[in-house]
Amino acid sequence: MLGTPGKVVRLGVAGLALGLLVAGTVVGSDDHFPFGPFSMYSSAHDPNAGVVSNTVEAVLDDGRVVAVSDGATGMRRAEVEGQLPRFIEDPQILEQLAVAHERRRPDAPRYAAVRVVRRSYQLRDGRPVGAVTEEVVAEWARP
Repeated sequence: MLGTPGKVVRLGVAGLALGLLVAGTVVGSDDHFPFGPFSMYSSAHDPNAGVVSNTVEAVLDDGRVVAVSDGATGMRRAEVEGQLPRFIEDPQILEQLAVAHERRRPDAPRYAAVRVVRRSYQLRDGRPVGAVTEEVVAEWARP
């Protein structure tokens, strides 16, 4: 049986959580998760708009180009995408993805270069149309 002090504490904690949730929804951003609005799911995209997709790629020692996966570096795609402005500002930081890859997979081919590629394309009725344009916006190469 829960006594009066226990009920007061539970009501206080519930009230605080509710207050943070309301405040985060009104003035917060995605950075305030779990109390922020998580706006990425709050609206629909225009099915006839342009789309920009950023991808992190690695060039292996043998010249093959591969997508940098979560398992290769230990960083999830969302974490990498969250760092894109830093990668663009200082591409030398991309070396850390190569280092993480070598630590996680010491027997795998090394990354000779890591780059961020921005692909842009147009949608019509929610389907890609026309050519895809690609631009390397940040690149680190092994010296």
